Amino acid sequence: MASARITMALKLAAGAVGLTVAAYGGYVATAWLRYGNAGPASGEDADLDRVMPLYDVVERHQIDVAAPADVTFAVACGQDLMALPVVRSIFKARELILGSEPDTGVRPRGLLALTKSIGWGVLAEAPGREVVMGAVTQPWKADVVFRSLPPDQFAAFNEPGYVKIVWTLRADPIGAHASIFRTETRAVATDAFARAKFRRYWAFLSPGIILIRRALLRPLKTEAERRSPPNRVAETEFAWRPSATS
Repeated sequence: MASARITMALKLAAGAVGLTVAAYGGYVATAWLRYGNAGPASGEDADLDRVMPLYDVVERHQIDVAAPADVTFAVACGQDLMALPVVRSIFKARELILGSEPDTGVRPRGLLALTKSIGWGVLAEAPGREVVMGAVTQPWKADVVFRSLPPDQFAAFNEPGYVKIVWTLRADPIGAHASIFRTETRAVATDAFARAKFRRYWAFLSPGIILIRRALLRPLKTEAERRSPPNRVAETEFAWRPSATS
């Protein structure tokens, strides 16, 4: 009887692994085929469109938050990325896959401060509302280096062999007591060589990047709403529109 249960458990585990591998393989194939077909800019963010109007890939995520936009934005900027076990696991997996050296430096805990400390630069910002971050890099390298540039130089940068990446943290108000948090990531390669390298990298490793973006949404919502006094106004402000979580 015990042996039968063990056998069944092993079969279920093998089946789960098989499904996971199949799902991952399907995602890799889809990401590979979609690369370079990201579609036009949304037109909703002039600062983002100015620094990167055309791109090879794009990821957009958002969530409704029952808190004022400035509170939501402050929480987003101060999130402790490495406090989430899933994020630590993804970074560790990248180290193992690419053979990276662990980052042993002392880093700030807040998301915005952390990314600035490793080379990302501010390309545009609206205080209390949005920040656009960017860097020039070669993400397929084991020990990746991020290089910031002034906004005008970043937009014009076309040195061969690189990828330009931008991402945003943005909180749009919906009335006085509610907001939508949005984050968008865009990337474009500077030549055919970089495009081939980055396409392979993006297809195989972007699931981790996307998972990190999504993993940050729910804790952000929880913390922003914790910092805001409970009220019925935010619920009313959300009532006219469908919930946004993606």
